[in-house]
Amino acid sequence: MCWISRHRSLEIRRVESWEDGRCGGTIHHERMFRMCLTLLLLAGGLALAEAPQDPLARAYEALRVRNYDTAIEGFLQAIQASPEKASIHKDLAYAYLKIGENELAREQFRIALEIEPADAHTAMEYAYLCYEGGEQAQARRIFDRLRRASNAAAAQAFHNVDVPLATGIARWKEAIRLGADNFSAHFELARLAEQRDELELAAREYERAWRLLPSRRTVLVNLGRLWMALGREEDGRAALLAASRGSETRAAEMARELMPDRYPYVPEFRRALELDPSNGELRRELAYLLLRMDRQAEAEREFQILTDTVPDDLLSATQLGFLRYARGDRDGAQPLFERVLAGKDNDLANRVRAVLRLPQVLKARDEPPASIDARIMAERSIKAGYLNDAVKYLDQALEADPSDSEVMLRLGWTYNMLHRDRLAYDWFRLARGSGDPRVAAEAGQAWRNLRPANETFRTTVWLYPMYSTRWRDLFSYGQVKTEWRIPFPVRPYASLRFIGDTEGAIGSINPIFLSESAFILAVGLATPTWHGITGWAEAGSAAGYLSGHMLPDYRGGISAARSLGHSLRAEAPGWFAGATLDGIFVSRFGNDFLVYAQSRLGYTLGPAAVRTQVYWNGNLTIDTQGQDWANFGEAGPGVRISSPVIPRSAYFSVDVLWGMYTASWRPPYRDVRIGLWYAFTR
Repeated sequence: MCWISRHRSLEIRRVESWEDGRCGGTIHHERMFRMCLTLLLLAGGLALAEAPQDPLARAYEALRVRNYDTAIEGFLQAIQASPEKASIHKDLAYAYLKIGENELAREQFRIALEIEPADAHTAMEYAYLCYEGGEQAQARRIFDRLRRASNAAAAQAFHNVDVPLATGIARWKEAIRLGADNFSAHFELARLAEQRDELELAAREYERAWRLLPSRRTVLVNLGRLWMALGREEDGRAALLAASRGSETRAAEMARELMPDRYPYVPEFRRALELDPSNGELRRELAYLLLRMDRQAEAEREFQILTDTVPDDLLSATQLGFLRYARGDRDGAQPLFERVLAGKDNDLANRVRAVLRLPQVLKARDEPPASIDARIMAERSIKAGYLNDAVKYLDQALEADPSDSEVMLRLGWTYNMLHRDRLAYDWFRLARGSGDPRVAAEAGQAWRNLRPANETFRTTVWLYPMYSTRWRDLFSYGQVKTEWRIPFPVRPYASLRFIGDTEGAIGSINPIFLSESAFILAVGLATPTWHGITGWAEAGSAAGYLSGHMLPDYRGGISAARSLGHSLRAEAPGWFAGATLDGIFVSRFGNDFLVYAQSRLGYTLGPAAVRTQVYWNGNLTIDTQGQDWANFGEAGPGVRISSPVIPRSAYFSVDVLWGMYTASWRPPYRDVRIGLWYAFTR
């Protein structure tokens, strides 16, 4: 947006003579200039492009020479452009089969079948892969559907799948009738019945198997899933909730994936406890939920059940004692306090001593904290990939020691890995106040990294003072912009720009201003950036600090940016290319619409502390009204330099540019521009 006034001002130039008989040399230079500008704009176009022109043709060519990795990459790019074409998904599936990725191939056949349900060949391929992958029930359904349409191959495949299942079901039923009433018999019968789509039988046998061996909570997950499929949603949610709060980590993770994306309600907890009354973790969570809802009497009943059924649950005993003590039942609280004081949890015992106003007992130096078991379980869960379980254990560790900043930091990283950055941001914010310098530094850096995306209001500031030898003038551009980050397709913002220079104007009669020399205050709407593209529109007023005029100012447009290779802050040197493309409407320039294309191609070199970029510029500006000042091209070398003496987001730049107008016969010009770019976000 700042470039409007810049290019507008640079059309005011001191006329350069075409003397010394160098007309022929000028024509030669113009041809060289046009050639360099064309090459740079082509480089910029390559930088803006996100994919090859015809990835599908490239994929088939790679497939022809058996270069399957390249073919797969091409098919994936083609699917992004045309996801509705079933043929591309099928060809990608066959390419996956060539490299042994049967699961990926099965998924592509599934998508192709959704697009073209009547494609029997694709259905057969998908069904075979389902059978090989252990999804016999899905394979059987597809074979059954196809055999009913007189498909002989499907009929034979259905027979090969269905007959062993029916035989196995009959055999296990007979074994149970003869007395094999054990977990294995009921579980195997349920598994075979589910594969044969006998869901009522499968659910009944899964329930019997689980009641015989309640520690196998994966069976409870299967039971909940089948109840949901049978329309028994309340029973299904109860089973899944009970499994999600059990001691079997894998079962808990599987259950959470099938549960609704919300916290359970109290009636759902109660229904789950009716199904699984011995689930201590489930009952304890319900009790604390009731406490948060100020339903102390109900919470006390749940804690009473826990202390009666789980004598080692000192945390529940402590909480029950506190509840009784708070309502004046000190005689009822005393036995519970005595149990906690006689236990091995020194932290809980000291909490009781604090309530009873007894002296605290310090822990021995070699005594681990009460939360150590939960922290160990959290680390194991993270290493195994069970991140939701890790959150549960970290919450337990923090409940035992609310001041443990290390646990806060781990919670932040775990939520970050779960892509729940808002929660991660809050935990990093708490952990950065730690007294441990290492924890505080790590949490502070993570908090700063997440801050731009999680702050409700985000303020960005950029400044660009620049000296031009062509005008022998110092120009300055800047903007302060505060955006309200709301979850909508557009976000409102307020902006204050400054555009000015030190020369002010040329000439005393009919002075010509070299810049807008104004502060522009505006409010507007902008879209979130998507693939480097942003749309925006704003309305405001421009206050000229030299002219003293207030003029309405309406602007809007689309900006796109793309870069490839090694940036100025990259870890290693290397080639880079970058391009920006801006289309901008400005009411104050006669309702003109301008397009700016800027490209750079070069090499990043030097150590990380003093990184330098050497590049070639190619710039082109055009407008819809054909004004001579708004139609020109520029090309020339440039250099950018970062330094440890300036902020990381700042750099010096020097550009030597040759320019020529494309809508008039004004003479070419040369300019050396020396600038300092600086930007930051708060």
